Amino acid sequence: MTAATENPTPVDFWFDPLCPWTWLTSRWLVEVERQGLVEIRWNVMSLAILNQDRIDQIPEQFRELLGPKGWRPVRALVAVKDKFGNEAAGRLFTELGERFHPGGQGPELDVIREALEAAGLPAAELIAYAENDTYDGEVRTSHEASQAAVGEEAGSPVLAVPGPEGEPLGFFGPILSRVPRGEAVARLWQATRLAASVPGFAELKRARVSGPVFD
Repeated sequence: MTAATENPTPVDFWFDPLCPWTWLTSRWLVEVERQGLVEIRWNVMSLAILNQDRIDQIPEQFRELLGPKGWRPVRALVAVKDKFGNEAAGRLFTELGERFHPGGQGPELDVIREALEAAGLPAAELIAYAENDTYDGEVRTSHEASQAAVGEEAGSPVLAVPGPEGEPLGFFGPILSRVPRGEAVARLWQATRLAASVPGFAELKRARVSGPVFD
C-alpha cells in the first residue's frame, strides 16, 4: 500500500467501548489512521443513555451493562480526554477494548484500573471518575452530538466523514464482522468517503452474516 499523498482527513468517531461491533470498526479505523489517511477524534456515546427509556425491552443478559456499570468506561474516557487529550483517550479505548472483547472481561473497576495503567495514565487519580457523576454532563453532551451527527437515533458506532461539500456527515457504522487487512483497509475507507460524497446518500445495509470475530 502506498503512503498517503494528501493530508489526513479529520474524522469524528463516537463509540461505546462495551459494543463488540464498535470495537471491530475502531480497529479498522486505527489501521486507516496508520496509513496516514485519517486523523481520529475520539468521542464517547452511551448505549446506557440510548436505551434508558426502554430498558425493559432489552434482553435480560444485556441489562446490567446498560445500567450503572455501563457508565463506568465512558466516564473514565471523558475524564481522560479532558485531562490528557485525544490521543490518551484513544490509548485507553484500546486497552479497554482488548479486555472487554478479545479478553471477555466486563466493566469492573479493577479491569478499568488495569486498562488505565496499561495506557500509561494515573489510574489512582482517574479511577474515581468511573464511579462518580463528575463527567456525566459531558458524557450526555457527547452522546447528543453523536445523535445530531446522524440526524436520528443511532447506536454505536457513529462515524462523521466529509459530505458532498466537505461538511461532516455522521453515519451509523460501518459495521464489520472482522477487521479488514491489507489493501482492504484503504478500500473500505475510500468507499465510505465516496458514498458520503454523493448528495442524498443515506444508508446501505445487509444482514450480519456472523457474530464479531476477534482475530
